[in-house]
Amino acid sequence: MLLVLGRRVSLSFVKRVIPQDPVLLSKPILQNFRTIKFRVIHSSTVFAIATRQNTDTMPERRPFVRLPTDVYPVNYGLCLKPDLIDFTFEGKLEAIVEVNLATNQIVMNCADIDIITASFVPEGGEEINATGFNYQNEDEKVTLSFPSALQKGSGTLKIDFVGELNDKMKGFYRSKYATPAGEIRYAAVTQFEATDARRAFPCWDEPAIKATFDISLIVPKDRVALSNMNVIDRKPHPEDDSLLEVKFATTPIMSTYLVAFVIGEYDFVEGQSSDGVTVRVYTPTGKAEQGKFALEVAVKTLPFYNDYFNVPYPLPKIDLIAIADFAAGAMENWGLVTYRETALLIDPKNSCSSSRQWVALVVGHELAHQWFGNLVTMEWWTHLWLNEGFASWIEYLCVDHCFPDYDIWTQFVSADYTRALDLDALDNSHPIEVYVNVREVSLSDECKPRTVDLWDCLEQASGKPIALVMSSWTKQMGFPIIVVDQEQQGDDRILKISQKKFCASGPHNGEDCPNWMVPISICTGEDPGCTKLKVLLDSPETTITINSVSPDQWVKINPGTVGFYRIQYSSAMLESLLPGIRDLTLLPVDRLGLQNDLFSLLHKQADMQEEKNRIERVLGAISAPDLIQKVLTFALSVCTHNHSCPGIWSVLLAPAILSGEYKRRNKNA
Repeated sequence: MLLVLGRRVSLSFVKRVIPQDPVLLSKPILQNFRTIKFRVIHSSTVFAIATRQNTDTMPERRPFVRLPTDVYPVNYGLCLKPDLIDFTFEGKLEAIVEVNLATNQIVMNCADIDIITASFVPEGGEEINATGFNYQNEDEKVTLSFPSALQKGSGTLKIDFVGELNDKMKGFYRSKYATPAGEIRYAAVTQFEATDARRAFPCWDEPAIKATFDISLIVPKDRVALSNMNVIDRKPHPEDDSLLEVKFATTPIMSTYLVAFVIGEYDFVEGQSSDGVTVRVYTPTGKAEQGKFALEVAVKTLPFYNDYFNVPYPLPKIDLIAIADFAAGAMENWGLVTYRETALLIDPKNSCSSSRQWVALVVGHELAHQWFGNLVTMEWWTHLWLNEGFASWIEYLCVDHCFPDYDIWTQFVSADYTRALDLDALDNSHPIEVYVNVREVSLSDECKPRTVDLWDCLEQASGKPIALVMSSWTKQMGFPIIVVDQEQQGDDRILKISQKKFCASGPHNGEDCPNWMVPISICTGEDPGCTKLKVLLDSPETTITINSVSPDQWVKINPGTVGFYRIQYSSAMLESLLPGIRDLTLLPVDRLGLQNDLFSLLHKQADMQEEKNRIERVLGAISAPDLIQKVLTFALSVCTHNHSCPGIWSVLLAPAILSGEYKRRNKNA
């Protein structure tokens, strides 16, 4: 999923998405001891009393507990009938389940849903009706009670229920839109990540508890009905000829948060990838033309990921759809990706190039999730950063492949990389890996991909200490600043390198200064685009010898600006880099990274003059000195009152840093 903060989502923003308690993602039902009124569906229906366990006083919050594993789903047979006038829906669930341990209770997730009847049919046995439904609203769970123990083995859990098409933009909700004629209408759409599938149907709503899904929708015959899979049957509803029953193919094994369905009015454009996958982009009625660019991106992207992952896309189709009311930027539901309209639609006559790049990045991000997230899913929300961190990187790799003329990696440095550094340098940042409650229970070991599993695999493949290195980055807050000085000894360059924690508020003064295992790359002026030496800084300081570097060559740390750290050069090293800035042999991303690092060191007024002098020496090597001096004066005044100002420079000075255009313009003026 892509959450929107301003224009882009920075890498470090992914670290702040998930709260400490997943229950906090949803608002509990505020009903007290409500008794449900049932309607008779079958003559054998047993009327059960469903109680809501809330009181007028706020009880002490219980510790969060994962769902028990005595019963788990194998397949969900789900039929939903939304009412787009009254904003309600009826549902029938027939889930094939496996009973691991004999029990007279089944505990599931359930929120804002009223269960009407429930029963269990053991394989080859008699149907057992539930005698009660106990809702634990605070935990968003329901306990189905049975008069006798359900024995170990397979069976079918049957539940009839009703719910609301809410206006909260989560769960199964209503989306308001206007027709081309201006009439206000509503679509029924879904947003289930992280814990809102339980608002559409009772389920085991945890990412590791996967199952297959057979979904049917009963919808008005003049509406489009979509779900994760392709349509395999469409027939009139026997009780109402204005309705259609649309049946979809069985999904792969998947998590509940990736289930999706949409009912509304849409146009679409269609294409096919070189791998034979049908791709459709659904748009508001009358705006099909605005879906063509996203279609182009998707058709190019699927084969790229097929090759990159060496795993074919496993579904026969993929739909991308623009939703009128949508809280996130986009959501990677398997086979049915939902988007905010601005993240998918491009007006070929009026949209700017930055809008095209944004759409390309978001499409690349969500399609990457079809493999990394959907096919392979984190065991628990603690490990969500694996999904989002990877997708936030590979979206750029994808766009660079599909549209090399965008020079997207340079934009990555100015748009995402520097913003991530700014956020992660704050005192209220936190580690990447945020633990979401305690793992109370779990399924079998083969169903538990976690962060450490990835490190183990990479370590086995590379023979390098991946787990040790990555733990220093994911389990402690912030990042280092690398302090570098140099000395020439004959034909060799001696670098003295040390690390300390970087803080936007000033030098780290804590007693326990954290250390990182920092992979450091080094290039020289002889070949700025090629790494001459790689070292692993696994201590507070070290000394490195670079052979065969003449005194007139500059040395640059972190070529390509890919390492997640700041750099503070000695004055002599900084001075030696000026020729590379003047003749533009220092690559654009490295010039951007250099100026951003310099401005990040402006912590307090006492440092201003010294750092201002250093900055002016670097910027003086760039053309358009009058323009730069004005920007410098303004931005320094901002930094006097704002300790987290480095991001300003990427915006204001990037044009001057990236090219010699200003110089050429001044000469021609």
